[in-house]
Amino acid sequence: MKLELSPSPDAWMTICEDSRLTPGRGVAALLPDGRQAALFKDRSGRAYAIENRDPFTGAQVLSRGLLGSAGGRPFVASPLLKQRFDLETGKCLDDEEVSVKVYPVRTV
Repeated sequence: MKLELSPSPDAWMTICEDSRLTPGRGVAALLPDGRQAALFKDRSGRAYAIENRDPFTGAQVLSRGLLGSAGGRPFVASPLLKQRFDLETGKCLDDEEVSVKVYPVRTV
C-alpha cells in the first residue's frame, strides 16, 4: 500500500510505501513547489502530514520531532525549541497564534 499526500486541492502525490514509515518516527518529503512536508505514523497506524518548517526557527526539522499526545490529541514536539504542534490541526499547543500547514494523507 502506498502513502499519498495532497499538496494542493484535487492533487495527490505518492510519497512512499506505507510500510516504510515507522510508528513514532517522522520522515521529510519534498513537495513539487519546493516546500517540505513532515510525515508521521502513530502507533495505531494512522498517518499524518504537516509542514516540516518550524515557524519559530525557520528550520526544516519537524520531521525529526518527538511524537506524543496531550488531552488525546496527537502532536509532534519540535526538536529545537520543543514547541508542540497538533498533527490534526497544525496549531501550536504552546502558542495559540502560531500554526503549521496540515496536508491530507491517504493510503491506497
